[in-house]
Formats: sequence, C-alpha cells, structure tokens
Amino acid sequence: MSRQPRRSARNLFALTTLVLEAFVVFFAALVAYGLQLASPPVLITTSATIAVLALLAAGLVRRGRIGYGFGWVVQGLLVAAGIVVPMMLAVGGIFALLWYTSLRIGAQIDVERLEREDAEAALAEAQAG
Repeated sequence: MSRQPRRSARNLFALTTLVLEAFVVFFAALVAYGLQLASPPVLITTSATIAVLALLAAGLVRRGRIGYGFGWVVQGLLVAAGIVVPMMLAVGGIFALLWYTSLRIGAQIDVERLEREDAEAALAEAQAG
C-alpha cells in the first residue's frame, strides 16, 4: 500500500518521541552540570547539538524517509553522548527503543487504518448500490 491515512500514527509517534527526546536531553544536561560530570562547554555543546538535531528531525518526519533516517542518527548521537555523560547510555538506549517501537507500531496502526477505511468505503458503496 503506497498511500497513508489522513493522519499518520507513525508520523505522530515519531514526532512525539523526538520532541520529548529534546526536552529530556535538556534536563539531563542540567543534571550533568549539577553533578559536574563534564565541563560546562562540553555539556552545552553536546546537549544543544543533540536537542536541536532532535527538533530538526521532528520537523523532517512529515517528509518521510529522510526524517526517519535523521531520527536514527539522533538516536545514535544520544547513545554516543554516553561517552561524555555515562548516564546518557541508559537514556539513549531507552529512547532508541522508543524510537524503534514508535516506527514499528505506528506503521502497523497506519496499515490497519487504511484497511478499515477501505472496508468502510466498500460497505458504503455496497449499501448505496
């Protein structure tokens, strides 16, 4: 099936995951700063870069594959941030799992919506004719 339902669940789930990820990166940077886990310039640069890239990927999600691919890059960067702040390994792993789940379950919901819309259209056509 090449078409998508009017409001794609996959897009919505991916967008939500990336926006939440940007907020979590910001708050994790505040925690890392308070615990003095890395130097402030490194924290600011790393967290700001990942948060901005997550928001950029969220904006690209509606464009299809490029947004999803960029989202995977953001997931990799978040896990790699564990080099600077070790707690980010866990946070990055959790978000990578959420990202995968968002894409998989969202796509499944989209397919089921299309099937339901097609069935409803066939029923309406049968009732009219």
